[in-house]
Amino acid sequence: EQSIKLTFSRCKNGKNSRQKYHTNSYREIAALVLNYPSSNLTTASARSLSASLLAVAPALPTPVANRVLKLLWHHAPRALLFFHSLLHLPARAHAVSPCTIDLALDLSARLRHPRQLTNSILALFPRLRLPFTPRTFPILFERFAASQRRPDIAVRLFLSLHRSHRVVQDLPLFNSLLDALGKSRHASKAASLVRALERRFPPDVVTYNTLADGWCRVKDTSRALDLLRQMAESGITPTKTTYNIILKGFFRAGQIQHAWNFFLQMKKRGAKDESCKPDIISYTTIIHGLGVAGQLDKARKLFDEMSKEGCTPSVATYNALIQVICKKGNVEDAVTVFDDMVRQDYVPNVVTYTVLIRGLCHAGKIDRAMKLMERMKDEGCEPVVQTYNVLIRYSFEEGEIEKALCLFERMSKGEDCLPNQDTYNIIISAMFVRKRAEDMATAARMVMEMVERGYLPRRFMLNRVLNGLMLTGNQQISRDLLR
Repeated sequence: EQSIKLTFSRCKNGKNSRQKYHTNSYREIAALVLNYPSSNLTTASARSLSASLLAVAPALPTPVANRVLKLLWHHAPRALLFFHSLLHLPARAHAVSPCTIDLALDLSARLRHPRQLTNSILALFPRLRLPFTPRTFPILFERFAASQRRPDIAVRLFLSLHRSHRVVQDLPLFNSLLDALGKSRHASKAASLVRALERRFPPDVVTYNTLADGWCRVKDTSRALDLLRQMAESGITPTKTTYNIILKGFFRAGQIQHAWNFFLQMKKRGAKDESCKPDIISYTTIIHGLGVAGQLDKARKLFDEMSKEGCTPSVATYNALIQVICKKGNVEDAVTVFDDMVRQDYVPNVVTYTVLIRGLCHAGKIDRAMKLMERMKDEGCEPVVQTYNVLIRYSFEEGEIEKALCLFERMSKGEDCLPNQDTYNIIISAMFVRKRAEDMATAARMVMEMVERGYLPRRFMLNRVLNGLMLTGNQQISRDLLR
């Protein structure tokens, strides 16, 4: 703890109210939490960690606390222990904010048995006399609806909000419930709710857009188009968002010609009605969709023409083009587009780098991909878990087992980001290539570690590891795993 020194910079007027932590300081606080002897969430452990934090950080402003929580995101028990330690800090060191509680709520809601923990975190709002934020309950809707067994819990939570939390159930909150159901592929349930509660919550354009998006996610574009007609009958004018949702829906459903015809209709009607005219999202969607469908020349032609139509490409548009060139074309062409993007003074983001890294890996150019990740860090763009997962997966596929495990160790230390469930699944699957006893032991260690971090392994994966341990003579490890 003594080695951690948090650096501040002061405003010109000498006041230190706007203290700025350097990036390393966020990581040092996260490292302290990760290295804390226990991840068990008890009052004693939270108070002990709180004392350790206070010894190295006299103050933890809300942006700092939130940044540390996000760094610890893929280790939910440690992140929640950090959050509860904040509650034991003196007021001069940290004042808990509603947005910090929202982050803790999101973390707790994705655990296996979330109800008791989420209820205790929700209770902090009235206890600390803090208002619920517009994101508080939508977070729970999203988490509950995402579970195949819990969408009804999300609905019941919404219906009980006034009684249990004295929250007004208005149309925006109802739309957020529909959005959660739609994104979790429960479009039919969302549509049934709208019909059942139509008098209480008369649909607006956001309601219709949300329903359309839900139907498009389950590839039912005919129902999405029906909603366009219903909007007209209800006197509600579709927005550009409405058209972009349906355009993307056609591509999701593999209806490429329908998508192209719909896009042409948007251009034709856009000459008279601005709400129909394709925008940057429309062009990005169709460039990506055509490219994925193998019509790369058509996608590139559209990319070249869009500026003439008064629509300047965005970073997201470049990302879409780079991604489809990597998938359907030559990665060197994608590198050329990337270089052109930089020359045009666009700043690549984490998605840009990650899709190009994936393209290089897919082409067997892992060393260049590794160098690109170092370049992105030098440019101030921090790799995310997806970036690491790509490099780890392809390193395993190329037989570079030590390189892959070295990348994983970097992640485990929290140098850039912590491993998530996908990371563990990639490593566990890779351990079955050689089927050595030591590889099976590594797979078992990964299973135990992911459980410790709040992830639940798939039953198939767990059984596969247990069988591998038995076949390689690791009976003791298999018994430890079952405990």
